[in-house]
Amino acid sequence: MHLQDILYGVSIQNLAGNTSREVSALNFDSRKVGKGDVFFAVSGTHTDGHLYIDQVLAAGAAVIVCERMPANLQQEVTYIQVENTAEVLGQMAANYYGNPSSELKLVGITGTNGKTTIATILFNLFRALGYHTGLISTVQNQIDEQIIPSTHTTPDPLVLNELLRSMVDAGCNYCFMEVSSHAVVQHRIAGLEFKGGVFSNITHDHLDFHHTFDNYIKAKKEFFDKLPKNAFALTNADDKNGQVMLQNTKAQKKTYALKQIADFHARIVENRFSGLHLEVDHTDVFFKLVGSFNAYNLLAVYGTALLLGQDKLEVLTLLSNLNGAEGRFEDVPNQANITGIVDYAHTPDAVQNVLTTIHDIRKGNEQVITVIGCGGDRDKGKRPIMAQVACDWSDKVILTSDNPRTEDPLAILKDMEAGVSPSNLRKTLIIADRREAIKTACHLANPGDIILIAGKGHEKYQDVNGVKHHFDDKEVLREQLNLIG
Repeated sequence: MHLQDILYGVSIQNLAGNTSREVSALNFDSRKVGKGDVFFAVSGTHTDGHLYIDQVLAAGAAVIVCERMPANLQQEVTYIQVENTAEVLGQMAANYYGNPSSELKLVGITGTNGKTTIATILFNLFRALGYHTGLISTVQNQIDEQIIPSTHTTPDPLVLNELLRSMVDAGCNYCFMEVSSHAVVQHRIAGLEFKGGVFSNITHDHLDFHHTFDNYIKAKKEFFDKLPKNAFALTNADDKNGQVMLQNTKAQKKTYALKQIADFHARIVENRFSGLHLEVDHTDVFFKLVGSFNAYNLLAVYGTALLLGQDKLEVLTLLSNLNGAEGRFEDVPNQANITGIVDYAHTPDAVQNVLTTIHDIRKGNEQVITVIGCGGDRDKGKRPIMAQVACDWSDKVILTSDNPRTEDPLAILKDMEAGVSPSNLRKTLIIADRREAIKTACHLANPGDIILIAGKGHEKYQDVNGVKHHFDDKEVLREQLNLIG
């Protein structure tokens, strides 16, 4: 492919060399650069790509895209200076793969909680409606039935555009994609054309990366600010920051809510462990999902489907038969007559949502036993809050490890313990080994009790010092409950 073709729409500050040359591939990882490649010197969180320009030139790079021109320019190399290399990477990656996002209806879902559930249900709904559909999510990426493992909530621009091109080539009409705040700030979605954007909610999370809650809100808002006029922006009107997302968007503004007047409205008629009974825009529907937070997720899906031109009654009929995403308020069947629930909740708000849902449904005489941890190398400020929330809404709490990464698990647990009030200490245990913590919860439970294992959800590993060891909360919980059943 010619370099000039993939420079379409790119704002160039300075240029040295030939743009009519052929290029082999695009890379921002210096270790992967080969002969004839374009190298993007991205200033990242951990390192600066400009430090590796000499290394990639030695490996045969033909084009350097950078924010600062090197002091010595090689005559046979093309140098392109731009304001923001990360953003240009997204634009050029889209051009390189033929702008696949313009050939399907791409909808991005953002927010602290609910992204995976909303994206997954939309994917399953549109497949049930008869469309070839793609999914980009935290749990996995999918092209119809083909499953592609996921490593990030939102992949890098090269992986992302290659994935979207594969979806187009497979005949996909739609793609539903989680859009993380990191992805917005790091320009991973630059160059993509969205048909719509959906906002779920925003609560305390990722402050290790964004530093302030205001920055976190701005990152989410930036996604909506950049939506085009022919797109829609659907927001949760019950969230206090829901309207903030719509302030500067050019897109068609729409809302959904349980408590306020909105374009798409629902009312919870009944909430049980077996599912939700909702009145959606004056139509009674029973759903398999549980909890008020899932009422919002279902409403977001319903609103999105109608904004994409689907029939109301057909959408509601199909939605009533769909399950949620893996590891999201997932029931673990067992022989012990104990309700076992695994959930990805890893923010204070998400933990409270799950536990208040359990509280609303429980009969009152059963114990709620919660096993919970906090990830290492992540926002430390939420650790004591999560422990406090778990204690306030549970009869017994076991604090344990959850992907300690490079941190000492006991130091993380000490941070969590700081949030446990003196009155809650008596019902709190600290067991660093997650398997032992789940085993202990099962032995503390009696028939009829409820065990919540929070934090990891769909994950099948424990990340310890950069090594991912196999660990599946559902697998361990089922094994332990059936042993006592």
